Amino acid sequence: MEVGTEHAPALEAATTFADLGLDAKILAALDGMGYKIPTPIQKQAIPLVLAGRDLMAQAQTGTGKTAAFALPLLQKMIPHANASASPARHPVRALVLAPTRELAIQVHESVVTYNKNLPLRSTVVFGGVDMKPQEADLKAGVEILVATPGRLLDHAGSKVVHLANVQFLVLDEADRMLDMGFLPDLKRILNLLPSKRQTLLFSATFDDNIVGLARSFLQNPLKVEVARRNTAAELVEQVVHKVKEDDKLDALVQVIKARDISQALVFTRTKIAADKLGRRLLKRGIQAATIHGDKAQLERLAALDGFKQGKMQLLVATDIAARGLDIVELPCVVNFELPYSPEDYVHRIGRTGRAGASGLAVSLVSHEEERLLAGIERFIKRDLKPVPLPEPAPVQVAAPAVVPGKDAPIAPARTGRRRAEPVCALLMPPARPAEPAPPSGQ
Repeated sequence: MEVGTEHAPALEAATTFADLGLDAKILAALDGMGYKIPTPIQKQAIPLVLAGRDLMAQAQTGTGKTAAFALPLLQKMIPHANASASPARHPVRALVLAPTRELAIQVHESVVTYNKNLPLRSTVVFGGVDMKPQEADLKAGVEILVATPGRLLDHAGSKVVHLANVQFLVLDEADRMLDMGFLPDLKRILNLLPSKRQTLLFSATFDDNIVGLARSFLQNPLKVEVARRNTAAELVEQVVHKVKEDDKLDALVQVIKARDISQALVFTRTKIAADKLGRRLLKRGIQAATIHGDKAQLERLAALDGFKQGKMQLLVATDIAARGLDIVELPCVVNFELPYSPEDYVHRIGRTGRAGASGLAVSLVSHEEERLLAGIERFIKRDLKPVPLPEPAPVQVAAPAVVPGKDAPIAPARTGRRRAEPVCALLMPPARPAEPAPPSGQ
């Protein structure tokens, strides 16, 4: 069979989650967060998953792909839901594989949120941290397991997790798993799974490597595609400032202060540049954290948690480290360095201006980067005219107050902007108790 040639029809008639035939308890969880309208990938994928079909879905971060597989899988497992304390009553029935720890954590948080009205158990396992707490969760029994491939094989090798009862397999961001060299691990995992199962593959691209992977993992799949974005989000204000390379730090600080930006995700092209910028920002008195692939897992989690709690104003990241992070209501993205790929530019700025909220994307462009800017303009079919840096916000001084009966005025009150409350909901530590997370995985 030629994989991926049968396209699934879009279900335009489905205008709400209720139209998709989801269980009332799942709908209640979504309704509690104010989510009623499914995204295009959800409209197409959910009915097909409920019908038991294998699926190849082309969808990028921000399209709602997590809910597209998590919601129907939860529904299909409702008949197995039970409150028994026996681990034997809670075998792994759904396995979700993700390429990175951050994405695995994010997916699990979404599962916990959707599952809050059901007694199904879930957990997440990933490398770089102690295995013992994960072992305890697995031994207690879970129906839904989210994992990175390497750590899953560690637990399988220790006989802590058994996959003989898996009915549903999800390969999330399959293209990234191949790019990161996980194909041998995926093949080993495949040998541990029952041949009779439903498999869902989600990828940003459908190249020959993905088609080859689908031939190994899927049976007669339907193909669902969400158009790739080559234009930026409509609600994102895109601002370009021409700046000398040596003046970029001053420009960044000026933009942050003049626009009174509460929190921002700042992109660099390399890990070295991210570390350097993070150190320089701290010296300027701006609370900043850095994440990239060379950071230890505990350092990454600490940085993300600090940003989530509002302790950090800026999170400096590389494209690879930031992929898989889902930040809700992020007010600003800064391109401290333009990416080499125009698609990466669209992906970066698409992290702000989501769910009907406005966003700001600031690019600091040096003379050496003008060629990259021209490529971005051609790709998004839009001119990005440079504008001057914003003027520093004037310090407001209160007028002297005069107390009746006194000749001397009271000293002017000290003023200053109070930092806005953090608006980002980033990754939460993996945990079994249900705690709200972005319901559409967007």
